[in-house]
Formats: sequence, structure tokens, C-alpha cells
Amino acid sequence: MKKLIPMLGVVLCYGLCSQAYAGDITFIAGEKPYERPANAPMIVETGAKKPTAWYDNAVTGITTPYPYSLSFLDNQGNWYTPFNHPGMTSGYDIRNWHK
Repeated sequence: MKKLIPMLGVVLCYGLCSQAYAGDITFIAGEKPYERPANAPMIVETGAKKPTAWYDNAVTGITTPYPYSLSFLDNQGNWYTPFNHPGMTSGYDIRNWHK
């Protein structure tokens, strides 16, 4: 019984927390897998346009010549990638983002 009470608390908290976000859902992508939901987000512009400053920022702390493994930057779309954002500080900052 003593082990059951904490577990019930976890289950209750999970149930309450998950209900708090239920109103934010505007569509469910898997409801009808054979058709795209009418109000699902759509990409309206193909091909990400990246200014030179974007590339300069993305290769911060990397010396030239850049390795071929960085060619993925040419195909990097408009999605988030942790590669071109500052990470941890101190001894873990091998690219010197935090000067």
C-alpha cells in the first residue's frame, strides 16, 4: 500500500498535466492517415534563403578549409538545428561561442 500511494500521485499529476495542454491541439495528423488535415501547417516557401551572415554564424569557431562533413549546411532548411547556436560554456565551448 505504501508503494501504491506515490504511484497514484504520479498518475494523477500526469493526468492533470496532460489535460492542461489538450485545448492547444488544433489538429491530429494521424486521425485519417490517408488525407492531410485541412488546418495542418503547410510549407508555403520552398528553398531556404540563407544570407552570408547565416553561413558565417554557422561555421563560428571552425577553421578553413571547412571539412566536407559541413556540406549539410547547404541543404539546411528552415528548421532548428543546435549546430549553429551557442551551446555549453567553459571547457565545453570548443568553438568559442562564449568569448
